[in-house]
Amino acid sequence: MNAPPAFESFLLFEGEKKITINKDTKVPNACLFTINKEDHTLGNIIKSQLLKDPQVLFAGYKVPHPLEHKIIIRVQTTPDYSPQEAFTNAITDLISELSLLEERFRVSGAGSARSCGVLVPTARTARGECPKL
Repeated sequence: MNAPPAFESFLLFEGEKKITINKDTKVPNACLFTINKEDHTLGNIIKSQLLKDPQVLFAGYKVPHPLEHKIIIRVQTTPDYSPQEAFTNAITDLISELSLLEERFRVSGAGSARSCGVLVPTARTARGECPKL
């Protein structure tokens, strides 16, 4: 099979940068952010966060090829707001939201018998059935 080794999908090679930024010359006030060793998961969440910003005119991403482990995010903003600033703000907001989610998850006791307010069966009866709720 011609597929590359699995570790190439997440390990950066020596000298390889995680993020590169290029100015988009086709439209005003736009940049292309190439993020190595990432996929649709990160691309979609960053794009969605960028689109929450009213000063972002366009945000989209693509994965150039399934065997290339990188995403390209295109961001266009209003003239008084740089694409780099929008990208940085989106990442900062995402980190805050994910930290809050993690905190709520830990406080809820998720993973125990009671998860998110719903009783989760953790034991079976003598006949191998789940207990009735």
